[in-house]
Amino acid sequence: MKTLTTLASIILLALSTQLAAQSAERQLQELMDDYWAYRLLENPTLATRAGIAAYNHLLPQVSSVDQARRLTSEEEFQERLDAIDRDGLNRDDQVNYDLLGWVLARSIDGMRLNTSRIPFNTFSSFFAGALRASFGVPMNTEEDYRAYISRIEEFPRYFNENINNMRQGMREGFVLPKIIIDGILPTVQAQVYDNPDDSSLAEPILDINERLPESLRTQLLNDTRTAIRNYAIPSFRQLATFLEEEYYPAATEGIAASDLANGEEYYAHQIRVYTTRTDLSADEIHQIGLSEVARIREEMDALIESAGFAGGFAEFTEFLRTDPRFYAQTAEELLQAASFVAKKIDYRMPEFFGRLPRMPYGVVAVPAEIAPNYTTASYNFGVSGGTRGGAYWVNTYALDQRPLYELPALTAHEAVPGHHQQNAIAQEMENLPAFRTQLGFSAFGEGWGLYSEKLAIEMDIYANEYEHFGRLSYEMWRACRLVIDTGIHAKGWSRQQAIDYLSDNTSLSRANVRAEVDRYISWPGQALAYKLGEMKILELRQRAEDELGNRFDIREFHDVILGQGALPLELLERIVNQYLEDKRQ
Repeated sequence: MKTLTTLASIILLALSTQLAAQSAERQLQELMDDYWAYRLLENPTLATRAGIAAYNHLLPQVSSVDQARRLTSEEEFQERLDAIDRDGLNRDDQVNYDLLGWVLARSIDGMRLNTSRIPFNTFSSFFAGALRASFGVPMNTEEDYRAYISRIEEFPRYFNENINNMRQGMREGFVLPKIIIDGILPTVQAQVYDNPDDSSLAEPILDINERLPESLRTQLLNDTRTAIRNYAIPSFRQLATFLEEEYYPAATEGIAASDLANGEEYYAHQIRVYTTRTDLSADEIHQIGLSEVARIREEMDALIESAGFAGGFAEFTEFLRTDPRFYAQTAEELLQAASFVAKKIDYRMPEFFGRLPRMPYGVVAVPAEIAPNYTTASYNFGVSGGTRGGAYWVNTYALDQRPLYELPALTAHEAVPGHHQQNAIAQEMENLPAFRTQLGFSAFGEGWGLYSEKLAIEMDIYANEYEHFGRLSYEMWRACRLVIDTGIHAKGWSRQQAIDYLSDNTSLSRANVRAEVDRYISWPGQALAYKLGEMKILELRQRAEDELGNRFDIREFHDVILGQGALPLELLERIVNQYLEDKRQ
C-alpha cells in the first residue's frame, strides 16, 4: 500500500509539473501574441514592413498622450511577463521570455527618459521614415492606392506631433546641437517642391497599375498629387520653418549628450540600447577602442610596407584620397562597381552559409534629396510580400569622396554576407514568434556587418592591397568610433578633435569623416555597436573552433548565429554555448 501511495504521489507531482509547464507556455504565448498585436497597432510602418496591409493608411501616433498610453501598456506587459514561471518553460520559450523582457525594459527606460523629444539624427528621422513608409508595398487595387493617399494625408498630424515633442525638448534642455541642424535643414527644405511629381512620394502613383480602368487611374493620380501638394509639401515647409526659426536658436553650441538635461543617464541608456550590454561603462569602452586602434594601426603599417610604398601612413592615406584611379567618374560607374562586388560575393555564399534567403537585393543609389548629408551606404529592408527586394544603398553624391577600394568591405557589410543576409533570414523565419521577426539590435546587426567585412577575406573578395587597406581602414573606423563616441559624449571632446582623430587614423575621405562625426554627435551610443558586436562574434567563433576542432563547420556556425534572428549579445552567447553543449553530447 505504501508503494502504491508513493507511486501515486510521483504521478500527481509529474502531472502537476506538466500542467504548470503548459500553463507557463500558454501564458507566454498569449503575452507574445498580445504584444505583437500592440506593436502593429502602435507602429503602422512596422506592420507595413511585416507585410500586414491593415495599417497601410496610417503613420505612428507620437503625441504626449500616446507616449503615456504606450508606457502604461508596456509596464502592464512587463508585469504579466514577471508573473510567468520562467523555470517552467522549455529552452526555446526561455529565450523568448528573456528577449521580450529585454525589449520591454529598454523601451520602458526610453519612454521614461522621453527620448522622443529628439526624433531624428543625421542618419534616420521621422520625416524620412514617413517618406519611405510605403516603399515597396504592392499596389494593385483602388483600396491599395486609397490607403497610400490616406497615409500621405497623415503627414500634418504626424509632423505636428513630432514638432510638439521637440518643443518640449526645447523647454527642458533636451535638443540637438546647432551643427547638426546646419546639415539637416537643407535636406528638409529640399522636400518643398513646386511640382508634386518631383517628390519621391509620387513614385508609386506615377507607376500606377495599368490594369485599373483609365478613369480610375486618372482620379487616383489627381488625388495623390493633391495629397502631396496639400499635405506632404506643407508639412515639410512647416518643419523647415520650425527648424530654422524656433529650433535652431534653442539648439546647443555644445555637442555632448552628457551636457543635456539628465544627459549622463541618457547616454548610459544609449550605451545599453546599442551595445546590448550592461557591464561596460563609457570609460571602459574608450579604453577598448584605444587598444583596438593601436592593434589595427600595426596591421595597416605592415600592409603599407609590404606594398612597397615609399612613405608612411599619412602619405599613403593622402595618396588614396587624391589619386584619380581610385574614384569613379560617373554615378553609373560607381553603382556598376558595387554591383560587380555584390555578385562576386553572391557566388561564394553557399560555401559559408547553409541557409540563404529567398528575398533578393539590389544595388540602388541613395535618393538625391538626402544624399548630401547621408552616410556612404546603408541597407534598407524589403517589405515581406512586397514588390521590391532589399536595397543596398550606395551614395553617388560627391564621387571624389567615394573611393572604389572601399567597395568590397562596404558591400560585404551592407549587402551580403552582411545586413541583407542577416535581415532577410530573420524576416523569413517560420519557427519564431511574430514579434521576433522584426526585431533589430545594433550590436548584433552592425557587429555582424563588421564581422562580414573580415569574413570577406576568407571569401577571397579583396583583390589587391588597396582593397585590403580599405577593409583595415573600415575596421579602424569602427574602432575609432569607440574612442570618439565616448570622447564626445563623456570626455569633453570637441568636434574638431573628433574629426582629426578619425582623419588621422583612417583613409576615409574628408567628406565622410565630417559626416561620420556629425552622425556620432546626433546619435549618441549607436556607433559603439559595430566593434563591440564584431568582437563578441569573433570571440564566439574562436570558442567554437577551439572546442570543436576538425568538427567545426563554418556553414553550421553561421546558421547558428543568424538562426534565431536578432538577439542581444548576452542571449547570442547563450545560444552559441548551448549549440556547443549539444555538439559535445
